[in-house]
Amino acid sequence: MPGNYLTIFLLINMKALVYHGPGKKAWEEVPKPAIKEPTDAIVKILKTTICGTDLHIMKGDLPAVTDGRIIGHEGIGIIDEAGSAVANFKKGDHVLISCITSCGKCENCKKAMYSHCEKGGWILGNLIDGTQAEYVRIPYADNSLYPIPADADEEAMVMLSDVLPTGFECGVLSGKVKPGDTIAIIGAGPIGMAALLTSQFYSPAEIIVIDMDDNRLAVAKTFGATHIINSSTENALDKVMSLTNDKGVDVAIEAVGIVPTFELCESIVCAGGHIANIGVHGKSVTLHLETLWSKNLTITTHLVDTVTIPMLFKTVQSKKIEPKKLITHRFKLDQIMEAYEAFGNAAKEKTLKVILTNKEEFTNRKLYQKNK
Repeated sequence: MPGNYLTIFLLINMKALVYHGPGKKAWEEVPKPAIKEPTDAIVKILKTTICGTDLHIMKGDLPAVTDGRIIGHEGIGIIDEAGSAVANFKKGDHVLISCITSCGKCENCKKAMYSHCEKGGWILGNLIDGTQAEYVRIPYADNSLYPIPADADEEAMVMLSDVLPTGFECGVLSGKVKPGDTIAIIGAGPIGMAALLTSQFYSPAEIIVIDMDDNRLAVAKTFGATHIINSSTENALDKVMSLTNDKGVDVAIEAVGIVPTFELCESIVCAGGHIANIGVHGKSVTLHLETLWSKNLTITTHLVDTVTIPMLFKTVQSKKIEPKKLITHRFKLDQIMEAYEAFGNAAKEKTLKVILTNKEEFTNRKLYQKNK
């Protein structure tokens, strides 16, 4: 009898990264998620990662995230269970998890504005439990998961959950980058690097990357930046104006989310230009309309909709872009506390993206495939 109780206990519990308020997190045992709605799927996580937004959560910048929430919104996995109304997936299917949950039927979804789905949006690791766990419940699975080949490069695929579509949609597309433009990307973290990679679809003439980390700037140069500026040792405003003959840049992409970087965008954008904000801002910034009112500017804010995942998937599969290059550190899933230390101390550890792999990945994959 004791053995039977132990078996039941193991089946209904799992390990996950749990947020317990600003600066507090723990890798702990929690109940395994269960199907709540017939449109749900339960996904066994194979690989996941940490996002800059997760660091904002840990700082307390997103008060909607409450004590006890499992963090994370990116990942690759295998369907463990599919609800009765899930038509596109079944147990054992290999899937990419979108960071955005979409019902596909509401008014905003019909506008392809999935980030503001009336029943979803960015809820994973925010309003519902997320992917930094052994299992995750995905609402509206048919619209929120993407099938991937069994032999797909999973590390590259994880970059399609959030970082690549965010840099592309919120930076490049919102900023309306076009051939011949001079663009500046402020912030050479993973999102800024994703904007750097995908901006090259449109052949800008000059790509200026600004950061305070020499290592990240060196990487940006290898990814296609034509100019790099370390704003801790150089006057970024003066340098940009010198590079552009005092005209400023056509597109300024803000990929940090702090006051000085947004204000730098305001200072370096040319007349008729675009400021595309990607960064998650925990504090208000000043909009300098006393100087900007006459400049014919467009300023955009955007939460990723992930509508470009299918297109980006094709470019990754064909090696047109290689987001796997963003990965600098690899950990087992149960080493997630160490991974947060590395990711949170990026300059010291020379970190861009981390990958967390379930240590039982291959055993479980064989089991799932056998039972399909």
